[in-house]
Amino acid sequence: MKNNIAFLLLVFTSFVFAKQDKYLKHTVSQGETITQIAQKYKVTPFDIYKLNPDSQKGIQLNSVLLIPSNGNSVTTSQVKTQVLPTRKATTHLVLPKETLFSLSRMYNVSVDEIKNANVELLKNGLKIGQNVVIPASDGTSAFSENSVTSAPKEVVKSVSKPESKQESKQQVTSNSTEKFHVIAPKETKFGISKMYGITIQELERLNPEIVSSFPIGLRLVISGNPATQAVYDTTKSTSTTGNSSGFSTKRYLEEYVVRPNETVYSISRDYGISEQELLYLNPELKKALKLGMILRVPKGQKKEVFIKEKLDLVKTIKADKKKKLVMLLPFNVSKIQSDTVNSTEARLKRDKFLNLTLDFYSGALMAIDSAKTLGLNIDVKIYDSQETKNTSSLVELYTNHSFENADAILGPFYQSNVEKLAEWLINANTPIISPLSKEYGKSYPNLYQSLPSEDKMRNTMFDYMRSKQGNIVAVIDSKKQSIYDYFSKNQPDVKIIGLSEKGTLVADSLNVRLSKTRPNYVVLVTEKTSMILNTTNIMQKLKQEYQMQLAILEYNETLDFEEVKLANLTNLNMMYPSITKPNDSAMNTGFENSYKKQNNVFPNQFAVRGFDVTFDTLLRLSQEKTFEETIQSASTEYVENKFDYDQSEAGYVNNGVFVLYYDTDLTIKEAK
Repeated sequence: MKNNIAFLLLVFTSFVFAKQDKYLKHTVSQGETITQIAQKYKVTPFDIYKLNPDSQKGIQLNSVLLIPSNGNSVTTSQVKTQVLPTRKATTHLVLPKETLFSLSRMYNVSVDEIKNANVELLKNGLKIGQNVVIPASDGTSAFSENSVTSAPKEVVKSVSKPESKQESKQQVTSNSTEKFHVIAPKETKFGISKMYGITIQELERLNPEIVSSFPIGLRLVISGNPATQAVYDTTKSTSTTGNSSGFSTKRYLEEYVVRPNETVYSISRDYGISEQELLYLNPELKKALKLGMILRVPKGQKKEVFIKEKLDLVKTIKADKKKKLVMLLPFNVSKIQSDTVNSTEARLKRDKFLNLTLDFYSGALMAIDSAKTLGLNIDVKIYDSQETKNTSSLVELYTNHSFENADAILGPFYQSNVEKLAEWLINANTPIISPLSKEYGKSYPNLYQSLPSEDKMRNTMFDYMRSKQGNIVAVIDSKKQSIYDYFSKNQPDVKIIGLSEKGTLVADSLNVRLSKTRPNYVVLVTEKTSMILNTTNIMQKLKQEYQMQLAILEYNETLDFEEVKLANLTNLNMMYPSITKPNDSAMNTGFENSYKKQNNVFPNQFAVRGFDVTFDTLLRLSQEKTFEETIQSASTEYVENKFDYDQSEAGYVNNGVFVLYYDTDLTIKEAK
């Protein structure tokens, strides 16, 4: 009962003081804008955006914003005008969806002043991640009583509304198939939709970000096929009743009944639409997804999801016809022989690339020995590709050997060389397997990327968290701009947590973004020990109230430092993506023991990789189906690596990524 009372007080109060002295909490009221809230607390919109990065995408009724404290709270009537102190020239890091217009309002300078201060930088327009110089301010405030509906003359001129419907369409039409319009002060969705002869629903479909907000200066797509466009038909309904969404329920939508164990993520994936689009069609999902609920979904668009069967290809070997495998490995023997300064032993000590090659080769030899034991009928040819970053013997090898007769080629190591070979053998449709490269370049139908890309690893993490109906938030080091760009393009629904002026996490900033009813995943992106300690300490305290788990997107050596206690990471069940997983199976134990017997050392990751990818290739060549057919129908798993290929623009790519976590018993386990 006490909790219910506390919640009601929070909803019906315009703001409450945070536990910390330096910050206030503000609950958004009906119709409020960031500018109005900034006026209310005598701060700038930039101050609010810094602590609440997600607010740049729009603010929603009853959402909670963290406000930097600037003295006692004041009422709207007290904030008639505001004179900002004179400000020296500064720099601003451009975040997603920011425009020159929004920056001009944020810092109380004109668009032309910003352009003049960044002539070279803005030659190709404003881009995310740029450090834009903001010229000095004379202290004249842009925040007056009517600031929401007014703007500097030079800004209004650049975004002013066309004089007529006919003239406006001509102004926004370009050589492309898309039309755009920049929101000017006082404009509304209704006015713009009437201006261009479209419905408000169509305008929102083309610009999902305006469903919850309508910021001045935002560039709207009026027509065309933008990246955010829904994949289903959105023709206006022929009926004017019973269909407020603007979609035709008779022709374009159908009803779908929620089945057991389904999630918003799984349903949106099955229909090839985003979760936001599914929520737009079914606003009731914002409360909860329930068994038996009837949803509106795109008609005839459900994808038949083919789940590959995990197979043991050893059990289906067919060795009646001899197959030929070519392996191209960069031993660079000629360079070793011509090196009169260093002995072979000395070269081995300092040449990391050669050591990697030899480790991979030692694992591959184990796979070839295993194939012989199983009776596989395969002829394996191994050639020295003599690769460096810029050179190779690929042309010579291709000229002197009949690679067209090979059933598969494993290698070379460098992606550029793999792509060359795939291009040369595209007509023969010879499978070219890239063994170690994470870089995806040109696309070829006969190219097989056996190592998942960095983006695939990250996306697998987010797919897992969404499959658990997780509330995902991210704490990102301010210097990690490439990560900001990744989130903006690939994970726009993830809530970015604001940091203090010192670049540290504020407890209340995280607290207001957490859910009491869903698992919370906190994605931490930083290499700073202090930020890791700060974030994990706050999470430890909040874990008493919330279901919470720490997540990282890639290996971070800072986590191995002594200052970062392992107990904290295990207590938060730190989760991360990996191309390998711990394996105590009989196969792994047998491989390790055999490898140590032959090489006097236990295998490292490259030796294991050499065994797994070579053994998988040999077994796929030894089936009744063709190599490509086995790729399409079967996923496999060996000592540490998984091979689950899908066809994509880059050819065939391996989706074999594990999601692992630190368990409280100090072991690493696979998340299920």
